[in-house]
Amino acid sequence: MIKIKNETKDQVVLVTGASTGIGNLTARSLAEAGHTVYASMRNIGGRNAVRAEELLEYGRSHGLDLRVVELDVQSDASAEAAVATILEEAGKLDVVVHNAGHLVVGYVEAFTPEDIHHLFDVNALGIQRVNRAVLPHMRERRSGTLIYVGSTTTVVAPPFMGPYVASKFAGDAIAQVTAYEVGQYGIETTIVMPGPFTEGTDHFPNASRASDVERSKAYAELDPLVERNEEATSSLFVPGVDAHPRAVGEEIARILAMPAGTRPFRSVVDFTNAGVEEVNEAARQAQENFINRLGFGELLHVKTAQNAQN
Repeated sequence: MIKIKNETKDQVVLVTGASTGIGNLTARSLAEAGHTVYASMRNIGGRNAVRAEELLEYGRSHGLDLRVVELDVQSDASAEAAVATILEEAGKLDVVVHNAGHLVVGYVEAFTPEDIHHLFDVNALGIQRVNRAVLPHMRERRSGTLIYVGSTTTVVAPPFMGPYVASKFAGDAIAQVTAYEVGQYGIETTIVMPGPFTEGTDHFPNASRASDVERSKAYAELDPLVERNEEATSSLFVPGVDAHPRAVGEEIARILAMPAGTRPFRSVVDFTNAGVEEVNEAARQAQENFINRLGFGELLHVKTAQNAQN
């Protein structure tokens, strides 16, 4: 059997939504692991100028190849331009970390269709835009890795976050079905599923609310539950465990250090013991059985140059 050459060092990585939180911490972790990292965000010459400079300074002071690129996942042109910049500067793009996303909190009925459309545009369609920009390059090279920062909410759906959960379900579905196809061109997929975090990220503080205020008022008797949502989430953490979002970036770095062809399809980073791993395993078995019964079993395996010769 032919051994897979370990080419995990110095990969060129694009991280979307890297201005704050998980994306920012992941960009730093991957640069520290020895990769060339393009931390992307919107408006690097304006409102995110300080955050962009902080990342660049972090790279300079630590001797890391940490760069910043403009990318708005709500724009086809922006995604295409960001990938073109990376290819021009680095000559290749090995990994995309789909992290860009936004949280909303509130009663489902109070979110207008426009509210939900906007959220899906960021959390699901943004993935598609970036994939369409990068996949032609990866397919031509017949290699690459797509890492999606998903969510445990697609398994254990919490209350008062309905549109967010729906958008993460959509993103997860895009990741799963895309994996069947791109795997035949040597492109690996991993869905990293973080649990909730109440510190080290602006997820909860920056969450949007439903725009239909009158509909929200109709649910006023539930307001006390919504108000203690973050506190209730914090109570789920295992005592003594450092439930910090840096763990997501560290897990992504660990996955990218694995030899090509051995990376897991799903990885859970959860400090609440929600039982997501058990559900994932049951779903995996059912999915594999279904795909095999369809006669499409080859789609379950990444077709690398190495295993094509075995």
